[in-house]
Amino acid sequence: MKIEYIFDTVCPWCYVGKRRLERALAQRPDTRAAIQWRPFLLNPDIPPEGIDRRAYLDRKFGGPARVQRVHSAVAAAGEAEGIAFDFERIQRAPNTMNSHRMIRFAGGQGREADTVEALYRAYFCEGRDIGSVTELLAIGESVGLPVAALQSYLRSDSDIAAVLNDNARAHRLGVNGVPCLVLDGVYAVAGAQEPDVLLRLIDIAREAEAEAALS
Repeated sequence: MKIEYIFDTVCPWCYVGKRRLERALAQRPDTRAAIQWRPFLLNPDIPPEGIDRRAYLDRKFGGPARVQRVHSAVAAAGEAEGIAFDFERIQRAPNTMNSHRMIRFAGGQGREADTVEALYRAYFCEGRDIGSVTELLAIGESVGLPVAALQSYLRSDSDIAAVLNDNARAHRLGVNGVPCLVLDGVYAVAGAQEPDVLLRLIDIAREAEAEAALS
């Protein structure tokens, strides 16, 4: 089963949704699932050096009080999934292009899922700037990526067009928020759904696969 997980690396609900998908798949151990991590650029206009996160969130949500309510809701959901969100530590709202490129690079090393998890943990739990190439290299090294090759890759233009194409494709599919899951190119669900919802979708896709095989 092919599962496309459309996400951004600065989306806290995407982190929650990732953990919930993992829990759902753990309840279907006989499902051979290949997860494809598809980029969605929530804020493509943020400059490469990033911007002040608090000012950005105040503008987006209309002030600190609303930001706090949003953070509280996400933190409660994260706690249930074993995620220790620490929003106060995050100083920069980064441009996420290079983090998505690093995930593509990691795919060539068989380390995509580990890299996604490491990026989320670094940003949301440790407050690290995942728009910084220096930080990305350190995160990459922590998951076993070859640092010299990764540095050359990030300093080049490799895969910028591929990330932009995937982002454009998501918009053409009608995705206007993340996370979004697409199973076998047919069955889609938006939002950080609970595992029981995901299990129903997985079972529907499996039944369709079985019927196709019989026919």
